[in-house]
Amino acid sequence: MSKILVLAEKPSVGRELARVLGCRKTAGGYISGDKYIVSWALGHLVTLVDPEYYGNQYKTWSMDTLPMLPDKMALQVIPQTAKQFGVVKKLLSSPQVSSLVIATDAGREGELVARWIIEKAGFRKPIKRLWISSQTDKAIKQGFANLKDGREYYNLYQAAVARAESDWLVGLNVTRALTCKFNAQLNAGRVQTPTLAMIVRRENEIKKFVPKDYFNVRADLGRFFVTWQDAKKQTAIFDQKKAEQLAKKIAGKECRVYDVKTALKSTPPPMLYDLTELQRDANKLYGMSPKETLGVMQRLYESHKALTYPRTDSRYLTDDIVPTLPERLRAVSAGEFAPIVSNILRSGRKIAGQCVNNAKVSDHHAIIPTEQRVNLMDLSQVEKRIYMLVVKRFLTCFYPNYHFKSVRAEFLCEGERFYATGRIEMDRGWKAVYDTRDEEENDEQTLPELIRSSVFTVKSTQVKALKTSPPARYTEATLLSAMENPSKFIEDKQMKEFIGGGLGTPATRADIIDKLFSAFYMEKRGSSIVPTSKAMQLIDLVPKDLKEPLLTAKWERQLEEISKGKLSKKAFIEEIKRYTRTLVKDVAESDAEFVHDNLTSNVCPDCGKFLLKVKGKRGTMLVCQDRECGHRENVSMESNVRCPTCHKKMEIFGEGEKRNYVCRCGYRERVNRFHEKNAGGGASKQAVQQYLRSQQKEQAPQKSAFQLALEKAQKKD
Repeated sequence: MSKILVLAEKPSVGRELARVLGCRKTAGGYISGDKYIVSWALGHLVTLVDPEYYGNQYKTWSMDTLPMLPDKMALQVIPQTAKQFGVVKKLLSSPQVSSLVIATDAGREGELVARWIIEKAGFRKPIKRLWISSQTDKAIKQGFANLKDGREYYNLYQAAVARAESDWLVGLNVTRALTCKFNAQLNAGRVQTPTLAMIVRRENEIKKFVPKDYFNVRADLGRFFVTWQDAKKQTAIFDQKKAEQLAKKIAGKECRVYDVKTALKSTPPPMLYDLTELQRDANKLYGMSPKETLGVMQRLYESHKALTYPRTDSRYLTDDIVPTLPERLRAVSAGEFAPIVSNILRSGRKIAGQCVNNAKVSDHHAIIPTEQRVNLMDLSQVEKRIYMLVVKRFLTCFYPNYHFKSVRAEFLCEGERFYATGRIEMDRGWKAVYDTRDEEENDEQTLPELIRSSVFTVKSTQVKALKTSPPARYTEATLLSAMENPSKFIEDKQMKEFIGGGLGTPATRADIIDKLFSAFYMEKRGSSIVPTSKAMQLIDLVPKDLKEPLLTAKWERQLEEISKGKLSKKAFIEEIKRYTRTLVKDVAESDAEFVHDNLTSNVCPDCGKFLLKVKGKRGTMLVCQDRECGHRENVSMESNVRCPTCHKKMEIFGEGEKRNYVCRCGYRERVNRFHEKNAGGGASKQAVQQYLRSQQKEQAPQKSAFQLALEKAQKKD
């Protein structure tokens, strides 16, 4: 009897599919049943070949062999996952298998994972596509009842290949050119370089900024404050003496209302979450990195089946999802959400009309809860935080607009103008779902009933000294926003319309940010991102147009056109090759220099060259300056263990048995001795070991083909 092979992206998803499909016979790398055989990839099993495949001349990094522009790009099995590829290939070629269902993640990269395996294995049998947005049993069953023809997704595969090949062509060629030209570990890419350029540009703006002192004059009228303003409604006074004279002039005098303006306003509920918006909120509220948030979302989607597909760029739902909303509401009706859901269902509230728009959903709709009830006790703290954010946003969309009366009153006192603003709530609407008022409201005062000609006496005055502020450094949240909409960095107004979806995609932005940290191009100070000297120099060395967001945003738009069949992959790659030639030529003709300003006196134990001191995202390291060597060693690492003296988090210095806890207050003690003394209290030695392992080896989302190739290339000659 013939069977259908189902190919999932990860073992965990494969096991769930197998359970729902009734497959119970486990073998090495797959699970079989009467009708289906379920197997899986381990992320990518196949990738683009390394440069040396195309000729021995590429084994040595040299400007003479650049650019590398293969006529046709070949594929290779990734050695680390070759065993599982062998399992899948054997199943694909088995006479018992009549057809294949692609069940990898429903998106561009998921399509690439499966199709490269299919191409490398030479599979020619019929292909169907499972395209679902949640991993609940119901969604899986419905998905298999409505499988799509695999040919419908061929253009999506072509877009994925175009993305991978363009990253290989631009990334590896420019990386080799920069490294050879300047004898330093430098790399560039079509998304990471313009992203880094934004960070460097902001840092230069901050360095050039010259703060100016200015003053505000405020008057206390008893029940509220008013602020001085000039005829142009500017509040800043740059002359301290003038400000003090003004404050003295109005002290104890009468302040008369000469104009009151009120307006009834309303604010609709915020739109549902897409991945980028959720990553922004998680960073602002909980300090979570975009990569961490994406990892949590994947677990909530795959393991807990609590939320829908996370890698979406849409904040809308389609019409066909609307009938499923009551069941989703009942699934989240627990704890603090129970009375809210009860109110929604009892009153027959419908989701806000602006949340449903078929035209604004491409591959996946907004992130919302599934129909499957979740026991919050089964979630970790971070999983619960993200889940609660999504549920709360979902519920607000069933509530009406927030209505309030905005008030602005103008005053005259001794011929000087003052003003006060405030708001009066009429109906909290969707804000009833939230426990706290937002920042906008906290900044406003409650005003009494004000009418023209009302008179108040100035009780006291205040001259507040302030300074003009430089632009704020990026945080991971604001960097995501800049990547999503970099149009303000494009000077040509007519070209702003081509910016499309921004730098990268919602699924790749977190990994780009993390890659910039791991390559030591930027570091964190508190929540702020600061570029390193290496980054500042790199942006000066990289060809100009590779730094501009318009170029890569235009490419993302072209990739989208390929996925819709509006542009050929061949035409896109030919354009990329022409551009690659230009980039390599620009680097080769540069007369700039790169200088290491972080050299230490420590010598590399492998090659004898001086090591560089770099600050990673979670600690300090020494790395070899020689690309071919690649030696790295930890100097210090942040820990979650608190100092017994001042209770601040300590750092760990050294390696192995010589590791020490060191605190800024001066406390210092060996790690082993500290835990022997504190056995039974605080963090256990086992917990610390586990924490250290997690710091050194984060669970990253699957890497692109270019990332795998670049990492491999940087480790060898």
